[in-house]
Amino acid sequence: METFKSIPFKPRELKASEEVLDKIYEAAKLGLKGDALAFAADMLPTEYRRLCQMDGAAAIAEAKGRADSEFEAANQLRVAALGGDSKAALALLQHVHGWVAKTQVQVDVKSQISIIAALQEAESRVIQGRVVSDTPPALEHQPTAALKYEQEVPAYAAE
Repeated sequence: METFKSIPFKPRELKASEEVLDKIYEAAKLGLKGDALAFAADMLPTEYRRLCQMDGAAAIAEAKGRADSEFEAANQLRVAALGGDSKAALALLQHVHGWVAKTQVQVDVKSQISIIAALQEAESRVIQGRVVSDTPPALEHQPTAALKYEQEVPAYAAE
């Protein structure tokens, strides 16, 4: 143990041992990332980043953990879909095969309104006295003819 300005200090050795790589693998397999992955592997985040720079095996252990986790989940989803689970089948279609249900209706409007033309038309209406009144026209009611209900006699009843 060395002493650094009267503080006991022992530098930690960064080495991608089998034990460290297993911890990195298991943490990545659980879905941990960044600092959480480093702490789960019993390292400080700076130590983990330095280890990944010094030894590519640490980054490979993380990638392998993520890949194995994704494989297990994808396999479980596929087994459920093949077993008749419709939600699993739909999730498989959407996320793996890019299937998307139609939810939008596309409307193309080809006519464009020119603001200047609309203002000119309004001005000409005012000048010519073709202004529409503010009161809506009254609705007129016309009585309809009385409806008669005629019951049809079935063919088998007429005999």
